[in-house]
Amino acid sequence: MFSKQIISTFQKLISAQNNIITNHTVRSLFLTSQKQRDVIDRREMLRSVPKLDEGSAGEKALEVDSLIQQKTDIFPDADTPNRLFNGIPFKNLPIMNIRVSSNNTIISMTDDKGAVKLIRSCGVEGFKNTRKGTNIAAQATAITIGTKVLERGIKTVRVRVRGLGPGRMSAIKGLQMSGLEIISITDSTPVSWNPPRPRKAKKL
Repeated sequence: MFSKQIISTFQKLISAQNNIITNHTVRSLFLTSQKQRDVIDRREMLRSVPKLDEGSAGEKALEVDSLIQQKTDIFPDADTPNRLFNGIPFKNLPIMNIRVSSNNTIISMTDDKGAVKLIRSCGVEGFKNTRKGTNIAAQATAITIGTKVLERGIKTVRVRVRGLGPGRMSAIKGLQMSGLEIISITDSTPVSWNPPRPRKAKKL
C-alpha cells in the first residue's frame, strides 16, 4: 500500500514536470514568433513611409530641342530684357522671390534693383512648428502677399524660386490664385558640384 502511494506520487511529479516543460517550450516559441512578427511589421512600416517631399512633384520636363526648332518665344533671347509686358520692360518688372526649405517658406517682393518692398513667411501667416513647412501654409502665404502686391497696383511679376521643399509649386500656384500675372519662373536653387557624402542606407 505504501509503495503504491509512492509510485502514484512519483507519477504525479513526472506529469507535473512534463506539463511545466511543455508550457515553457510553448511559451518560448510564442515569444520568438512575436519578435519575428515585430521585425516584419517594422520592415513593412519602413517600406510604406512616404518619400521626402521636395515640392517638385508637379514640375514638367520638356524636350528643349523640339521647342527650339518650332521657333517658340518661351526661351529668353538677346531682346528679352527690352520686351514689353503690359507696357513695362521685362528688366523693370518686380520680382517675387520664393525661398523654400523643408521647415518654412519665405516670399518677398523686390523691385528690379533688388530692394525689398514686401516680405511674408508661413510663420508670420500664423502657422506654427511643423505646419510652417507644409504646402498649404506656402499657398496661403502666397495668396496673402499676392493680394498685397495687387493693392499696390502691380499686376505683372517675375518669379524666382530658391531651395527645395513642400512649398515650391504651391507658392507659385498661390501667386496665380491671388490674381497676379506671372511672366517668367526662374529656378535659382544652388547646385553643388561636390556635395557632401550622403547618409548610409537604413538597414531593414
